[in-house]
Amino acid sequence: MKKILGQKIGMISSFQKNGKLIPVTIISAEPNVVIEVKEKAKHGYDATKIGYLKVQEKSLNKSEIGIYKKAKVEPRKHMKEFRDVSGYQVGNEINVSEFKVGDHVDVQAYTKGHGFTGAIKRWNFKIGPMSHGAGFPHRYQGSISFGRGGSQGQRVMKGKKMSGHYGVELVTIANLEIVDVDLEKNLILIKGSVPGPKNALVLISTTKKVKKFEPAIELVNNSVKSTESDKNVEVQEEVVNDVVVEEQVNNVEQVQEQVVEQPVEQSPEQVTEQTNQVEEVNVEPSKEENNEETTSNETNNESSTEENKEESNQ
Repeated sequence: MKKILGQKIGMISSFQKNGKLIPVTIISAEPNVVIEVKEKAKHGYDATKIGYLKVQEKSLNKSEIGIYKKAKVEPRKHMKEFRDVSGYQVGNEINVSEFKVGDHVDVQAYTKGHGFTGAIKRWNFKIGPMSHGAGFPHRYQGSISFGRGGSQGQRVMKGKKMSGHYGVELVTIANLEIVDVDLEKNLILIKGSVPGPKNALVLISTTKKVKKFEPAIELVNNSVKSTESDKNVEVQEEVVNDVVVEEQVNNVEQVQEQVVEQPVEQSPEQVTEQTNQVEEVNVEPSKEENNEETTSNETNNESSTEENKEESNQ
């Protein structure tokens, strides 16, 4: 559990890298100094008491000055006890480095004060008729549904929505995301609105609700560099992609080998056609041989007749 006290400076708007415009609240949190540490063995619970916002001694009473003198630290304006926060010693400082971009926190503060307010503004009641003949009940509350008979209570029930003091209520906004942390200026930038007016005291603590969150918001103005974990993830993804490609190539080669090895099934008609083609190929060379033999015999006969003629002439 991490906690820190700060002051609300105001609100701005900032662009994300995807071009979306988001509202951002700026909170100034100078280091909180530890003035007392409580342990479960001695006090019954674990807690850390801190002081925030340096002031002069004349602005504090004697009992508060005594607490700071005992802890040997400079006096602070605000004093707060953080339950379930341990691991610190007297004199240590809690600063904005405890939080980082992407953390989800709960922000607690008192809302703006509106003083004594009518029911129309305080409870969002409907206004009366605005015509000329209506008289004066334009923004009156109206009946509170309690008559003079015995069937109804002769009093105003507790919790009845009526005019009264509006604002200055302790409100907690949960699951707000930190979009930037400035260590030099002790600033924390939080997405969304935070209760309270400007310079209001704000308590920031790690969120108590656990759920799946979206990736951390990156602003355009930020020069955020990728961490070593991100680089490792990118390298792992490249290796996985290479392995997948190799597996796909091996699978294709295996399929091709199977296609070559597997005999092709032929129908009887295809078999007969192939046999006929083979026989024709075998027959054609025999015809050529016969033709060659006949031509050779003819030449021999002609040569023999010429020799006989020569002999007779002699």
